[in-house]
Amino acid sequence: MNSSSLPQRSIVRKKKKPARKRKKRGFFRTVFRVFMFCLILLIVAGGWLYLAPSAQNTRYLIADTLITTQHRYMAKYIIGEDELKNRVSEYTERFQEMGDEVDTHVIEPEPVVPEDKPLVEIEKVNGSGYAGYVMIVNDPKKVRLGVPNKIGSGEKVSSMVARTGAIAGVNGGGFADPNWKGNGFKPIGLVVSQGKLYYNGLGGKKSTQIVGLDKEGKMIAGNYTLDELSKLGVQEAVTFQPRIIVNGKGQIKNAAEGWGIAPRTAMGQRADGALIFVVIDGRQPGYSIGANLYDVQQIMLKQGAVIAANLDGGSSTVLVKDNEILNKPSSQYGERYLPTAFLVFENPEQADIKNIWEGLDPSKIDAGKKRTR
Repeated sequence: MNSSSLPQRSIVRKKKKPARKRKKRGFFRTVFRVFMFCLILLIVAGGWLYLAPSAQNTRYLIADTLITTQHRYMAKYIIGEDELKNRVSEYTERFQEMGDEVDTHVIEPEPVVPEDKPLVEIEKVNGSGYAGYVMIVNDPKKVRLGVPNKIGSGEKVSSMVARTGAIAGVNGGGFADPNWKGNGFKPIGLVVSQGKLYYNGLGGKKSTQIVGLDKEGKMIAGNYTLDELSKLGVQEAVTFQPRIIVNGKGQIKNAAEGWGIAPRTAMGQRADGALIFVVIDGRQPGYSIGANLYDVQQIMLKQGAVIAANLDGGSSTVLVKDNEILNKPSSQYGERYLPTAFLVFENPEQADIKNIWEGLDPSKIDAGKKRTR
């Protein structure tokens, strides 16, 4: 019994070894084939992206999206350095044109919040590749422009809301942001709060594109001089662009003109005076990649906006309600320090918003200086 069984076990072992080798060879063959398939697919896709005329819109979409990030320089690898410069120049000129048409919209003389509606209404909004929020402020006179309370540093919107007693807040205008590590204290252009010019960074420029409100709560957006803003009685305003809706008409024809995909913030107004804030998250695959300006424009039109303009977006995009951040800011460091925010108050006359830039020379403010906490 024992002598006959030993050779049988030996034979069985010899049969298993070749099977294992075949399995290993088969596994490596499969991995190699998958690798080669992916490599060929990458080469074909790359060839199509860089060489095919039909891929032009895709190339520009990728480039425009990169332009909105801290990696703008990478866009030259998609469309070339000269084309990158041309693209940025074209957008600058186009944005300027979008702010030139005279705005003739009017709102109800005394916007009143209906008894069955709260001052602030918030709803989620979703689209192809993006998710975010729409905030309606039913009384535009309840909005003030918040600014930081500490020299040398911007302030988080959530902090502004908590400190001033606001019930809601959205990020406002842009700021000097060297290497995307700015301290948030040096705004770009103008800052107007409670009817007073808090900051003038125009330098030699005579006009700037602003987004703001006048004494009656009417939204003002477009290209204006300081004298024009004064005559219009502008109360709250920041510099930013482009204006995307004027006199009820969208200014962006299609998605190809939408300036890439990114987190977005925008402000608009309905004919009844209610303000519309659109906040779109981005740069978060699986949740929200972001939206282009055409997407934002269409959301605004659907909400009934007769005027609307872009605000600072990207990693600055944030919406705060009742001391809670509702959206998901894209910055890896969390909510950013900013120079301005549109804040909503139940009793705006009680808001204590001091001019932190009073007596400072804009040209001497260090935008990249480390914050002191």
